Amino acid sequence: RLVGAFDRLDAHTTGALMLGSTLLAVGALLASPRLGARGLPWAAGAAAGVSLGTTVAIHVIARLPVGAQGITPVRDPYALTEPAALLGLLTLTVWRGAPLWAALSAPACFAAVILRPLAVGVGETTLVVAFFFTLAATAALGIGLTVRLVIADRRRREASVRMEQRTEFARDLHDFVAHHVTGIVIQAQGARSVAARRPELVPPALERIEHAGAEALKSMRSMVGMLRDVDESRTDVPLAPLAGMAEVRALVEEFATVGGSRARLRADGDFADLPVEVATTVHRVVMEALTNVRKHSRDYTEVEVHLTRSAGGITVRISDDGRPRQAVGQPLGGGFGLKGLAERVAVIGGRVRTGPAPAGGWRVEATLPVDHRVRSAA
Repeated sequence: RLVGAFDRLDAHTTGALMLGSTLLAVGALLASPRLGARGLPWAAGAAAGVSLGTTVAIHVIARLPVGAQGITPVRDPYALTEPAALLGLLTLTVWRGAPLWAALSAPACFAAVILRPLAVGVGETTLVVAFFFTLAATAALGIGLTVRLVIADRRRREASVRMEQRTEFARDLHDFVAHHVTGIVIQAQGARSVAARRPELVPPALERIEHAGAEALKSMRSMVGMLRDVDESRTDVPLAPLAGMAEVRALVEEFATVGGSRARLRADGDFADLPVEVATTVHRVVMEALTNVRKHSRDYTEVEVHLTRSAGGITVRISDDGRPRQAVGQPLGGGFGLKGLAERVAVIGGRVRTGPAPAGGWRVEATLPVDHRVRSAA
């Protein structure tokens, strides 16, 4: 009976007001998927404000004297549809709303739900209903806040993973590019020294320099591509280009070709079933050690890469017979390459040791467990 509902203030008037506030609350709830982080708290706050205004109007009308004929007293100031819609808005606002606006509209929704049963008066029945509405509002608030915190924690973890990936990319950039650039420098110095005496050796040296430069460019492009994947919030991209025993053999063969010294690889045991992170770490240890031989050792004639597979894991040992320059004597961690290598090995539960070899020269030794799980920094 909406027609004439406002001719006199009674239950018909409050019924029309309750119908209007209910439709507004339901409409705001239905429109919530299309509302943003600011629009949703605004809509919830508007619905709660109208509901609170309706509660005040019901309270005032219920206090009016009922003496005229045809006046219907106000008895039931609440229904289930409007509180349910307000509870839904409360949950969604706490979950998805902008923090400031959600902090303003959530208390309004909470108050609108629990105050409606008390609009006519405070009695045993209305107190019980208000108590249950309070429990429902508290649950809705807790659900929304829990979901919000879970999502925030997940985003924080994803950001942490992306930061770890960026750190890993920085190490990869050093390892790959420094390895190739060091080879280019060595070959260029060799080509310059033999250019006057044996000019026929210059073209092959230039070809090797060109090949090393192309490999360095390829490595950089690969890492830039993976960095773009990280920028697109993908957390499933590999932390480094994958490598195995074939790539380790290629490193040793390339070292002998570029440096002119003897380099050999000894592999004792089965390396076919290595976990991906272990095989990649073995490759990285060999690469960093060979790069440091080129940069810091002099007068070396032989480099040995010895891989040993045992029940407990893998031992990677790289040694040379040269004389260390001044930089080689620095402790592990003195350079970014060795520091990054030690951190990489530690991630999978291994360790790295460097120092003079018993027979002379320098040695890098890494011990890597195989039956492990990579520890998460998160």
